[in-house]
Amino acid sequence: MTTEPVQKPLLTKKDYMSDQIIRWCPGCGDYAILAQAQTVFAELQIPRENLVVVSGIGCSSRFPYYVSSYGFHTIHGRAPTVATGLKTVNPELSVWLVTGDGDALSIGGNHTAHVLRRNVDLQILLINNRIYGLTKGQYSPTSEHGKKTKSTPLGSVDHPMMPLAFALGCDASFVARSVDIFTKDQRDVLRAAYEHRGAAFVEIYQNCNIFNDGAWDQLVDKTVRDERCLFLTHGKPMVYAGGKKGIRLQGLRPTIIELGDGLTADDCLVHDETDPYLAAILARMDYPEFPVPMGVIHRKERPTFDAEMNEQLVEAKAAAEAKGPIDLQALVTGRETWTVG
Repeated sequence: MTTEPVQKPLLTKKDYMSDQIIRWCPGCGDYAILAQAQTVFAELQIPRENLVVVSGIGCSSRFPYYVSSYGFHTIHGRAPTVATGLKTVNPELSVWLVTGDGDALSIGGNHTAHVLRRNVDLQILLINNRIYGLTKGQYSPTSEHGKKTKSTPLGSVDHPMMPLAFALGCDASFVARSVDIFTKDQRDVLRAAYEHRGAAFVEIYQNCNIFNDGAWDQLVDKTVRDERCLFLTHGKPMVYAGGKKGIRLQGLRPTIIELGDGLTADDCLVHDETDPYLAAILARMDYPEFPVPMGVIHRKERPTFDAEMNEQLVEAKAAAEAKGPIDLQALVTGRETWTVG
């Protein structure tokens, strides 16, 4: 007698919602990002026992409490190191690193750089609201020049970082951008990040309605977004503003062209996710000179740190076993020891 295998019920978004009270300010953009992440987890059917959310310090770093999975709320800026160790030791896990513009690019800039260059197979959501929200409104590494905050009452004299350009400078193998209120586009980007093998860096514009309300309104408000956002699709021409405008190259610089009067989409630059030189141009396109690129900026395949490290461990163990039984005590007291008198 044969028995049919028991089919597990499909997981829903609700299954990824924890029983914790969400302690973000009413109207915070993090609610929308959390909701889209939980929706994508359900669409992908990631087993909750294999899902881990790792965070540092900041408002967005409350994420692990609100996802019904495993999670680590680590220390300021060090989430990439914890996530690297976790993925390396347990490569079967789906590791999502949630961080903010301050956590990832200030105290954690060094750690973010290394997780990207190493290409650890995990997803990084950098939630960018251009402010330190948890500590009540100081300027952050992405705050615009001249920004007046509690810590810069006369206006910031710092030049802001460009997260996507930073990630590409670290040779990140996947770089993308979305916005908290762009629900469908955000889900598309999160799915693409999950499907990528390697470190997937996703910048998400987010609104802190308490300490930096309207930070991105000049780009994402419904009345202007068509003119100021460039939604990218691999293999498609860069057309925006309802098909009225496009981007093409003039030498090594992008330029805006008005379509019509002999100019069509065929005259526009075609997006190629695999071209690192094009990605470098897109990462530096910013408003008001250009529309801001949204979607997958760059994607390429290269070996991952966790896979190569585990391959080396297998080889090293096999080589050691070939010499005879492994004796830990003999290793500890072997020739490479010193006695200090």
